[in-house]
Amino acid sequence: MNAPHAARPAVRRFPTLTATAAHHAETRPDRVAVRCGDREVTFLELYHRGNRTAHALLAEGLVPGSRVGYLAKDTEHYYDLLLACAAGGTVLVPVDPRLTPGEIEHVLRDSGTELLVTEEEKLPVVEGLELGSLRTVLALDDDGARPGGFLHWKADRPDTPPGAAAGARRPLAQMYTSGTTGRPKGVVLGQHTFWAVNDLLARHGLDWIDWREEDRLLQVLPGHHIGGPWWFMQGFRAGATHVVAQGFDARRTLALLAEGGITTTLMVPSMLRILLAEPGVGPGHFAGLRKVVYGGAPIPEPLLEQCLDVMGCEFAQIYGLTETCASAVCLPPADHVPGNPRLKAVGRPYPGVAVQAVDRSGDPLPPGRVGEIRIDTPAVMTGYWQRPEETELALADGWLHTGDAGHVDEDGYVYLHDRIKDVILVAGENVYPAEVENALSKHPAVAEAAVVATPDQVRGEAVRACVVVRAGERLTARELMLFLRELLAPYKIPTAYTFVDSLPRNAAGKILRRELRDRF
Repeated sequence: MNAPHAARPAVRRFPTLTATAAHHAETRPDRVAVRCGDREVTFLELYHRGNRTAHALLAEGLVPGSRVGYLAKDTEHYYDLLLACAAGGTVLVPVDPRLTPGEIEHVLRDSGTELLVTEEEKLPVVEGLELGSLRTVLALDDDGARPGGFLHWKADRPDTPPGAAAGARRPLAQMYTSGTTGRPKGVVLGQHTFWAVNDLLARHGLDWIDWREEDRLLQVLPGHHIGGPWWFMQGFRAGATHVVAQGFDARRTLALLAEGGITTTLMVPSMLRILLAEPGVGPGHFAGLRKVVYGGAPIPEPLLEQCLDVMGCEFAQIYGLTETCASAVCLPPADHVPGNPRLKAVGRPYPGVAVQAVDRSGDPLPPGRVGEIRIDTPAVMTGYWQRPEETELALADGWLHTGDAGHVDEDGYVYLHDRIKDVILVAGENVYPAEVENALSKHPAVAEAAVVATPDQVRGEAVRACVVVRAGERLTARELMLFLRELLAPYKIPTAYTFVDSLPRNAAGKILRRELRDRF
């Protein structure tokens, strides 16, 4: 291993992001909190920036609970906004910049976003939307000289706290995730959810996943993905430095790992596979790395063996949902041994978290029996934004019902068998069949369509569309791909198309997706 185990230093723990930021500004003012490209922001600077932004939001007329959107790739300004929302009680709504204009409009309209910070290249898209709630749009500016730019807008605001900060259980972020209907819905998460697992690990003296003051964390997962803000919050609490990758690119990521002194990171297995496939990659690229945390899928044993051999560090897997603030279950480093049958598991619950497999009546099943996985965790969401019925169903009986099928063994390890909600994981990104099918159905030559996952050596899973063409019509895969470019983000567009005479259905008329998957 690259780094031996060391005793975890005592970390003073505060319940809110605002109190934590103030503490770091006082105790480590000159330490770099965020590095993005060639720009560095210290803890004191980030604290001051967040306060100025919070004052500016309030001066704009926003009140606690108002939604603040961020539509851009990750920069230091994302974390500035995150601190500002915590300080003033507003709620951050991160938006994937890869979404189509229609998808962006849905998120902004559904959330009721009142102020939006965006990249300059996205301004024409935003200006073309008709959104009654959106009052202010600010373009990101790095020098603060542009009127109407984000930095210019807040430049003359005080860098002191704006007043009483929001409590730990007040909403901090609204993350968008789709469901079986295919329409993205907002998952509302309080500040406390981001640190709930961190607190449980500390309370029980466990270092399954850990963050240290001396760490340099590589921030690969984007801010619109729950793993992004969750990973940042852990390292920020410890007083560590975050190096923002601004998306995953194999060569750039390897350079950051080799030259940036990175000690720990959060990725998905497909990213690890891509990194190790790069020409010339070797142990020298990972010399400072002590631990890799990964999620989205179990790691195949051959890939783990390669990772252990080349990267020479510890590995830990996490499993959770946006609704559980990223993680509820962990496969600790000690289980990452080639030949260990537990490598097929997604992990075991943290102390203080309960996981059950239940039947259709909601009754717990004995070990080994497959049912729906449900979770009882202190990191659970407040609910789905303005969707009380869906919230009630998801949180029935005080448990978060995941929609994932699996079983729990005698030792409490959780194994997933399938995703009841049929989510497709493309390089760690969720693709929801209903959303893609809705887009396909808009083509005049498509009678009906079903979307399933097929294995992909690089990305983990790929999207395949099974399409029934209307009688008398002709259609090609290329025509459909071009058509979908206007409706879906690139990673959601199917990479394979199969034209069929009909879709398999059961007696109730439901499409048999498993039968379609089995064909490929």
